[in-house]
Amino acid sequence: MMASSPDPTFDPSAHAVTPQRWFEDFVVGERYVLPSRTITEANFAAFQAVSGDNHPIHYDVEFCRARGLPGLLAHGLQVLCFTAAGAGRFPHEVSDSLIGFLEQSSKFLRPVIAGDTLYPALQVAELIVQRTTGVLVMGTTIHNQKRELVLTGEHRYLIRKRPAA
Repeated sequence: MMASSPDPTFDPSAHAVTPQRWFEDFVVGERYVLPSRTITEANFAAFQAVSGDNHPIHYDVEFCRARGLPGLLAHGLQVLCFTAAGAGRFPHEVSDSLIGFLEQSSKFLRPVIAGDTLYPALQVAELIVQRTTGVLVMGTTIHNQKRELVLTGEHRYLIRKRPAA
C-alpha cells in the first residue's frame, strides 16, 4: 500500500451532511419525515433487555389473546423511541447550535403490535425566542400501515441563535 501525503484541498470541517442551521433559520410548519420501520418480536425482546419490562402483554401471546388483543403489544416507550430526531437530518443541521433536548411528551392513541409498520414524523410547531437561544418545539406523530395515528406528542430543543458576525 502506498503512503499518501495530506491533500491540502480537503477540509474535514466542510464535510457536512447538511448546512448548519441556527434557531432563526427554522420556520413553523417545517416537517421532518423519519424512516419507516416494521416492528418485530425481535425488537420487543431487545427492548425488554434494555428496559427490564417483563409484563406478559409484551411477551406472552396467549396472555394477550385471553384479553382480546390481536397479538403482542409494543412497549409504549419503545414506540416513542421511533420519534428520535437522530433518525433523520435534524441533528446534522444543528450539530453546532443544539444545546440540548429539554423534554418530551407523548399520547399513545392505539396499540402497536408485532408486524405493524410505523411512520414517524416531526414538525416544527412553535419557536420560542429567548435572548441568545430559542426553544424549538416539534410536534411528533406516528402512523401505522393502516394510516391510523398511534402516537402524538412533542419534543423541545434548546437551540443557539446565530453567532454575531
